[in-house]
Amino acid sequence: MTTSALLILAALVGSCVQFTVSVSTDVRKNEVSAEKSEKTDSYMSILCSPIPAPSSPSSSVHTLRPVDISGVYVLGVPHSHKDAASRAVSRLAQLLSMFNPGVITQHVDQISLQPRSLLEETEELCLSLSHQVTDWKFVLLFVPADSMCACSPHVAADVKSVVQEVEEALRLLQKRLHRTLVHVVVWSAHHQQDKCECMRGESTNQRLHKAILLKTLQDSLSHILENPQWHSKREDFTAVLQSAPAILDQISDSESKWSDLNQLAVQLWTNLLQSSAGQAEVRDSSVVSVPCPTQERPFLRTQKNERERTVYRASTLTDPVMGTDIPCVDHDPSPTTPTSVHELRPGDIKVVAAVGDSITAANGVGAHQTDSLLLVINEYRGLSWSIGGDENITTVTTLPNILREFNPSLTGFSQGIGNEDSTKAFFNQAVAGAKSGDMVQQVRVLVDKMKKDSRIDFHNDWKVITMFIGGNDLCDFCTDSVFFSPRNVVNRIRQALDILHTEVPRAIVNLVELLNIVPLRDLHRDNTLDCPTWFVSLVCPCVLKPKEGSAELQRVKDRNKAYQKGIRELIDSGWYDTHDNFTVVLQPFMREVYLPTLEDGRPDRSYFSPDCFHLSQRAHSLMARALWNNMLEPVGNKTFTQNFSAGIDLKCPSEASPFFSTAFNSNYTFPGPPPTPAPNTNWGSDFSCVDTAPSNSVPTSAHRLRPADIKVVAALGDSITAGFGAKAKTLLQLRTEYRGVSWSIGGDKNLETVTTLPNILKKFNPEIKGVSKGQGKRQTGFNVAVSGAKISGIPGQVRRLIDTMKIDSTVDFENDWKLVTLFIGGNDLCQYCNDRASLSPQNYSHYMMTSLDMLYKEVPRTIVNVLEILEIEGLRRIKRDSLGCSVLQKYVCPCFLLPGDDSPELAEVKRINRELQTDTEKLVYGGRYDGREDFAVVAQPYFKNTVVPLNADGKPDATYFSEDCFHFSERGHADMAVALWNNMLEPVGKKQTYNNFTNARNNIKCPTEEHPYIFTKVNSLPSSTTTTTAPKTDTTASPLSSSSTPAPTMQSTALPLTPGCMNNVAPWVAAVLAVAGLLIGWAVAWLLLSCRAKRGKTTVTSAVEMRGTSF
Repeated sequence: MTTSALLILAALVGSCVQFTVSVSTDVRKNEVSAEKSEKTDSYMSILCSPIPAPSSPSSSVHTLRPVDISGVYVLGVPHSHKDAASRAVSRLAQLLSMFNPGVITQHVDQISLQPRSLLEETEELCLSLSHQVTDWKFVLLFVPADSMCACSPHVAADVKSVVQEVEEALRLLQKRLHRTLVHVVVWSAHHQQDKCECMRGESTNQRLHKAILLKTLQDSLSHILENPQWHSKREDFTAVLQSAPAILDQISDSESKWSDLNQLAVQLWTNLLQSSAGQAEVRDSSVVSVPCPTQERPFLRTQKNERERTVYRASTLTDPVMGTDIPCVDHDPSPTTPTSVHELRPGDIKVVAAVGDSITAANGVGAHQTDSLLLVINEYRGLSWSIGGDENITTVTTLPNILREFNPSLTGFSQGIGNEDSTKAFFNQAVAGAKSGDMVQQVRVLVDKMKKDSRIDFHNDWKVITMFIGGNDLCDFCTDSVFFSPRNVVNRIRQALDILHTEVPRAIVNLVELLNIVPLRDLHRDNTLDCPTWFVSLVCPCVLKPKEGSAELQRVKDRNKAYQKGIRELIDSGWYDTHDNFTVVLQPFMREVYLPTLEDGRPDRSYFSPDCFHLSQRAHSLMARALWNNMLEPVGNKTFTQNFSAGIDLKCPSEASPFFSTAFNSNYTFPGPPPTPAPNTNWGSDFSCVDTAPSNSVPTSAHRLRPADIKVVAALGDSITAGFGAKAKTLLQLRTEYRGVSWSIGGDKNLETVTTLPNILKKFNPEIKGVSKGQGKRQTGFNVAVSGAKISGIPGQVRRLIDTMKIDSTVDFENDWKLVTLFIGGNDLCQYCNDRASLSPQNYSHYMMTSLDMLYKEVPRTIVNVLEILEIEGLRRIKRDSLGCSVLQKYVCPCFLLPGDDSPELAEVKRINRELQTDTEKLVYGGRYDGREDFAVVAQPYFKNTVVPLNADGKPDATYFSEDCFHFSERGHADMAVALWNNMLEPVGKKQTYNNFTNARNNIKCPTEEHPYIFTKVNSLPSSTTTTTAPKTDTTASPLSSSSTPAPTMQSTALPLTPGCMNNVAPWVAAVLAVAGLLIGWAVAWLLLSCRAKRGKTTVTSAVEMRGTSF
């Protein structure tokens, strides 16, 4: 009776709650509310909120709103780009459809199979729209730039011809169409070296040339469209140039391509709207920011309605002259010409020379930030920091101008504007766009020029040669990590220095350490600076494109430091101090450069040229002073940080130290090359955690579980978890299962020699049970993984695990806390192309759900680690010159390793790879397993974006893999174990989604005093509590909603009812509660219906400002 009454009460209250929620939602359906249904949330986040609009369409093109546009029409897209452009415009139309669901899209050439001229397309569009007089039309006129060669001598004429054709097309549109807004967009999608012979030369700065071409075309069109005839002649027609070109890189990765198309559509949309203060540029390719019209700025952009943007203005220089006062008193050279480079005074230097890239070539140095961006192509070599010789030190600060105060007869410096072949370049042989691989050629040209020039005495004159290189290697390193590996870059610099060392007498070489380039990104994160980010993204994509906090950006930082470290080690080898008339000195003043800022904390753009990438004369002046100071500072004690905002005071030679500093006269002891590390005898890890104690009492909640509370470990999976071939040294050993070193369950030896998850946990609880040891199946513990297993075999493994645990006398099945790790899916993915039906993502989700349901129903006190399937694509790069790698690898995973690079088969299996990862997260966090306080499932995502391990040469490091180049070696298992452990100590939503395979011994994270628990979804939430409630019904929680497997029973266990408590409830209490619940339900329903009726009588109009959202 008691039980029945309580069930009736629960049913009534539940019905009442569902009814009130339904009524409440209906009452508020016309209000702006943060409470949306889960289904609505999936798409509402990208929509703009409505704002009041006039009852009739605008009569002026300058007060046109998105809702007024009836159709989008496209002109000018070349046939080769039609598919990409169509997709981008389709996405733009979808954004417009937020305001007018009936908006249509039409490509003029979508029917024609033959390419036609822009004027022919325009004529056809005018004919097709001649009857539309009242509807507002939006025309996108694309101007393709890829048909022109940026380095061609005829490029100016080509640009002029294109612009004239655009102008004629606009005249035709203006004459024939009514109610039309035209936006002109420069379009580019191809790498020009594919078409242009002149772009294939190694010395050609291809990206800079392409960027300059786009800017030239952009400026030429801007000049035409500034004509008042396009925005003042008629109120129902105008033409506007979008502020940035539409650039789509040709990427084979379909996922990146769709992301780029989304970005492109949002760029077109953003430039379609009136600009607003604080409008941020799109940066993150995973979250696309969609701006919306506002009440203050509700119209589509025209030249007439576009207010003046708040743009950065340069800080006013107190001294516009870039000169420097020389405080030095003693300017005299040595009494006789020195014979030793270690006794060289500034006055002894007779020749200066330099090699490097666009910084030394001085691209854009003489241009102010308000000048045309095109001036960046100019090489102001006379102003170059290390080699320029324009005017004198009172007006221009450069190293030669400083040296000329000590020796007025100095020669070799460059003057004026020109390239490296110009007469005035002299010994400035730097080439814009040069990389480390160009240094040998530059040095050979420089040495030949020096030997042949009659103005110098090659054998007797003392020379200062400055080399600064590496920035462009960093800008391109993501395109070929092997070619631009630190070792390869340093080797190329070494080859150039070797030539100087061998062939040039009486020389001191300044090797300037590569600057820390990453802070330059800050210039392009503040849109008030008006920096041309699109331009710099073309010139230096690997540095500028990665999003903040991403693995890609971390790789940029790591590569930057690796280049710097490699250069230091090269000079510290002492290789260039073998005789007294030559040395190389590392000048590190650019190692850590702090971006100069204004008083309000914003970057000071006056230190940069118009592109916000190359440096201005102001920066070159400070670099010259810093280089001079470095040359006078002793080796081992040189300034390596530089804050340009603080200014740099010039140092002078002293009576005690009158010479340029070298290692010898600084009493610097070369450390020599770094010692070759001893071969690893094990893959253990160091442990530094202090608090290893368990909870004061055995926890009852999975969300308050410390590592030391874990008593039992178990694992489910395939050959990876079985340790297949982990310690194999021959093909014969490959089939052996080394379960004792398995990353998630192995227990061989200890953490100091074998890194596994249980060996880490042993530091917290030495008595942990369930570990597998040794080889084969003799001491498997609770490692029930089966080599070759697919997801369909996991339910059977779960059944075997549960049965084994229950009969194990060492395990208290009901009370011991258990950690179960599940990693599966590799074989499903590798065989997917052979059986798409059985190995479908739907079946994968079904078997995963079945397995987790079994654990949820039957195993108490458990946390389940579910690893997302690894991103297998990286394995295509793992190669080794062995039979196992050459033959076996492809047969182990044919569906991923046999297809061609750009094949549809590879694209399909990559898509399935991502789909399995996404479906796993949906299942784990869909709420299906949230109903028990003593149970939690956590997705550990460190394999989601797999970073292929690289060796010192930048090539894939095969030592992480076994003899077949597919399964992991013991080294790989050790890294997997640490990554899994670290993921467990990271909150849900902030877990690292990649593993960079560093294999350092000190990578193990520790629980903190603030959060000593293993992270779950519940305790990752702000102000999370330890109690959970029954989850909402969610149709997405079960990937196979039609599955015969019932959903686990969801019940709150936060405050369990004890049998004694239930038996003490009197029968009459249950009856009274049931009736009371019914009456309360009726009363609440009546109140809510009354409220709804009252609201229906009143129409409330509230103007809601449109806000920026993201999808």
